[in-house]
Amino acid sequence: MCGIFGYIGKRSDAAKIVFDGLKRLEYRGYDSWGIAVPSKAKVSLFKKVGAIGMADDVDLPDSTVAIGHTRWATHGGVTGINAHPHYSSDKTFVLAQNGMVDNFEQLKESLESKGYKFGSETDTEVIVRLIESNLKTHKTLDGAVRAAFGQLKGRNTIIILTKSGRIIACRNGSPLVIGKNEKGEIFFSSDAHSFSDVCDRVLVVDNGQMVVGEDSNIKLLDIKSGKNLDFEFEKIEFLGEKADKEGFDHFMTKEIFESGEVIRVLIAQDKKNYFDLAKEIKNAKRVFTIGSGTAGAAAAQIAYFLRAIAKINAVSLVGADAFEYFDMFGDGDLIIAPSQSGETADVLEVLEIAKKKGVKIASFVNMPGSMMTKISDFKFMAGAGPEICVMSTKVFTSMISWGYLIAKTVAGSRESGVVNLGKLADAIDKYLDDKKNLGRIKSVAEKLASKEHIFLLGKAQNFQIIREGMVKIIEASYKHAHAIPAGDLKHYAITLIEEGVPVIVVASNDEVKGDVISAMSQVVARGATVIGVSPFDHKDFEIRINVPDLGEVSSVFNVVVLQLLAYFMAVKLGNNVDRPRNIAKSVTVK
Repeated sequence: MCGIFGYIGKRSDAAKIVFDGLKRLEYRGYDSWGIAVPSKAKVSLFKKVGAIGMADDVDLPDSTVAIGHTRWATHGGVTGINAHPHYSSDKTFVLAQNGMVDNFEQLKESLESKGYKFGSETDTEVIVRLIESNLKTHKTLDGAVRAAFGQLKGRNTIIILTKSGRIIACRNGSPLVIGKNEKGEIFFSSDAHSFSDVCDRVLVVDNGQMVVGEDSNIKLLDIKSGKNLDFEFEKIEFLGEKADKEGFDHFMTKEIFESGEVIRVLIAQDKKNYFDLAKEIKNAKRVFTIGSGTAGAAAAQIAYFLRAIAKINAVSLVGADAFEYFDMFGDGDLIIAPSQSGETADVLEVLEIAKKKGVKIASFVNMPGSMMTKISDFKFMAGAGPEICVMSTKVFTSMISWGYLIAKTVAGSRESGVVNLGKLADAIDKYLDDKKNLGRIKSVAEKLASKEHIFLLGKAQNFQIIREGMVKIIEASYKHAHAIPAGDLKHYAITLIEEGVPVIVVASNDEVKGDVISAMSQVVARGATVIGVSPFDHKDFEIRINVPDLGEVSSVFNVVVLQLLAYFMAVKLGNNVDRPRNIAKSVTVK
């Protein structure tokens, strides 16, 4: 959620470098931001509420060192005072945080009783004062930081800049990666994509570790013991790193149009990794899939493919609600986790607990250098390039395509899966290149934009697809949407169906086609306006969006149509397409 960025090098425009880094972290979501540089007797600080503007707006001295932060408010309102970084009392260091201090109220109360004053409402300032308190009993700032960090509860990462130009960063939960290039420049960030244009080597900082940077050199320490740790940077190739709109009005459309290409990336991956995971799936005692938000729908779709195609009894879990399984995880189990960032807090918590219990972990992640990848036994990278729009599109498509190919590999029919995905990629490209198709979807979206309630109906391969369609419509339009499994319609949701209510019916030529048509007839009988997303026509479709019949991968294609519906609704309503209100790309706190 919050974004951290830091720089140590030879260039004197460190503030501008950090500014550019923060711009690349915008997609994570933020409401205020700040940059700091060392300056003689104190640290110089610039903070602002609202959107990151122009680099010329940042009035800071020249420096070869700087840190910056984008804030997504948790404790305290969106104000300049609450923005990060936060000063120490004597302004000799500043601190920024990504995370939440779960015990900040108790810590603040204790510090206030000792006479410490607070100017903000944030839990971050508590960390600053706690470090100041520990300086009374520790000889060095490093020691005081280590002691203070050990008193925090929750998932937190902090970055500190001193007046002398040292950077100290500690991790426990929220992401922290270090980049390095041949020029000797060092970059600190929450996201490896943010420095991918200048670095090809990455160090993923582990929980319980501290990095100290000075004069283009860094050392890695264990926070508890203070001992120096050995480390080496990992060489990473960043694929598809061009992060501009390339002629599109929004990143969302650009990324939807890249869906065919990200599927081709999967097809080209080393098949040995697929066979290794397939063997583990076959031998596993139990198989779980897990994710949150869009990745949660992807995880559930992967579980569906494993059940329907590979005949594996896979169970999907929602990250935030998987605690009930903590005592049941054990040796022989396997968890499959798709994720855009690889840093989702509630999912990582489950994986960390499961790993201690002997569970094997397979991950599919788009972000290089993530903690989820690091702790996984089977590591798959999407290679989809940066996804700037907060609403995930191409990465979701990549996730479920990967899950399909895994299921086909387990079933012993990988080659036919590769052929099907190749046809899917071509079909997506062809469909998106036809302006008539886009015009049809746009026309439907503009009609939906005036509605307050939108329902989606589907079953089997299309149930998780309508769930993700629901997510996209809510994110993009700020309207209420509800995904209904066709078999559940009569049990509750039919009470909400009345004259003129729009129902998007996603139906494929599959074994449940008749069930979906039957459910559709029931909403039509109650006056609903049915919008069909289907390769076949039907008398009950008041409006039809035609899609190709792609057999086992029809559902993957169908989600692209729902993504476009959500996009055109956002445009019609004048909403911020790439940064919907109140949500963040990467939810790194619980």
